Amino acid sequence: MKKILFIIGTFMSLVAGAQVKMPAASPTQTLIQDFGLGKIEIVYSRPSLKGRAVFGKGTLLAPFGQVWRTGANGATKITFSDAVTIGGKVLPAGPYGLFTIPGENEWTIIFNTNSKGWGSFDYKEAEDVVRLTVKPEITSNTTETFSIGVGNITPETATIGLKWGKVLVNIPVSTDIKSTIRKQVETTLAATTVNSNAYSAAANFYFDMDKDYAKALANVNKAIETNAKAYWLFLLKGKAQKALGDKAGAKESATTCIKLATDAKNDDYIRSANEVLVGL
Repeated sequence: MKKILFIIGTFMSLVAGAQVKMPAASPTQTLIQDFGLGKIEIVYSRPSLKGRAVFGKGTLLAPFGQVWRTGANGATKITFSDAVTIGGKVLPAGPYGLFTIPGENEWTIIFNTNSKGWGSFDYKEAEDVVRLTVKPEITSNTTETFSIGVGNITPETATIGLKWGKVLVNIPVSTDIKSTIRKQVETTLAATTVNSNAYSAAANFYFDMDKDYAKALANVNKAIETNAKAYWLFLLKGKAQKALGDKAGAKESATTCIKLATDAKNDDYIRSANEVLVGL
């Protein structure tokens, strides 16, 4: 009887032990970043140094000259909702496996069609879509847990940063959204009825992205016709006039912006309008 009870007790202990939940050694992170007119999503596992050496000859963690999964566990998966350009090549929208080959003075960055493999064991060079080389940077601080981030974001460019130990690697990414927005603007402005908001959006596009200051000025003037107290429009008008070399016009528009923004108690636009006045 004691033997039976011992066996039952042992079995219950094993069952109870199987129910113990422990934290993952390399926890998974999902990063979603708006970029251009779409998104970048990165799913990867994050190993930690734990006193070990990384990125070197003979190291256990991502040694030089060997294909690395760029994380831990499964392959690092990066999904672009829209087409992007990396290493001079256009990548269609979709998921990719992100692999790297660390080196002392140069890293090879690889975007591969296999985004579902385990680590780098299933990696095949024949499935590479893009390969490019970048130079690593040595940082003054140490990053304990491997990190991927998206930074230096502009409407059409960004960098995917890899940080671990004292090493930082930036991967430049770009996307073409101007042609898409330009078509939207032209279609909207060609409509039978165009409202002030459409003219304002068009003016902002032509000023900020297309750098066509004449078109920016023409559209902001049309927006002002139906919204004469919109101080933000007079600020944009002043910027466009200044860019076109019309100093007198820019001064008048910036001054109008300051008056209207003062009435509206908007200090941010007052400061911005004063910046336009500099040099006039």
